[in-house]
Amino acid sequence: MKRDRWWLCIVPLYAFTLVFVLGPVLYMVAVSFARNTGGYGFQWSFTLDNFRKMRDPVYLQCFQQSLLLALSTTVLNVLIGYPFGYFMARRSPRGKRLLLFLIMIPFWTSSLIRLYGWLILLQARGVLNRFLMWLGMIDTPLKILYTYPAVLIGMVYGLFPFMVLAVYTSVEKMDWTLVEAARDLGASPLRAFLTVTLKLTLPGLMSGVILTFVPSMGLFFIADILGGNKIVLVGSLIQDQMTRGSNQPFAAALALILSVMTTLLLWLYRKVTGTSDLEGMF
Repeated sequence: MKRDRWWLCIVPLYAFTLVFVLGPVLYMVAVSFARNTGGYGFQWSFTLDNFRKMRDPVYLQCFQQSLLLALSTTVLNVLIGYPFGYFMARRSPRGKRLLLFLIMIPFWTSSLIRLYGWLILLQARGVLNRFLMWLGMIDTPLKILYTYPAVLIGMVYGLFPFMVLAVYTSVEKMDWTLVEAARDLGASPLRAFLTVTLKLTLPGLMSGVILTFVPSMGLFFIADILGGNKIVLVGSLIQDQMTRGSNQPFAAALALILSVMTTLLLWLYRKVTGTSDLEGMF
């Protein structure tokens, strides 16, 4: 292609970004300041009522519950996913391929089908309760399904691969001669890990945190299926306002707040790691 026609490759990319990325975001921002008229309609009249409405204790509790669940999911995924990703990166090439294969298998089926599998495992007469009763650890079935722990299990299970893959990629790129140098200079294994390994894999860890924390704020279908509509997340609230609530401006305002929180997390990622992209994952 001639140099004077380079724009033929650039223009479609920018056009797609403007129409399908920037356009919906700007529309969401505009609608969040509109006035609701009911019946899935709204009036283009500037108002802050949609944001003031969030001060209602019911909606504040929803945000608090969503933040707590997202934080719990992220912490558990860090505690489980970081060691697993580190272990996977230290295996032989054959071992790495096998573990990667096992991590990727869940993506071959629908997430909804996998969640309904957890219904079978966690119900009163499910596999987990029967196994615990067979071991003699419990006398009566535990009530796990449709509770907060059930939703937390579903969140951790659904987002675990993202944490593992982010950490694995970061550990795989690490220069292990730096760890050997720290050990030769007298550093203990724990100190070498904290001062060298953890610091070098921090971008991957932060990528996993973002890829876990942000989606867990809006994965309302997990709360609906495993929580039985008892656990209301911000994503569930947005869906409810877009359907049964017939309040698109308020739903847009909620979505805007989530977008701002995501932006703040990305800014924090850049500050902590000194990078401008999720290089730990990509």
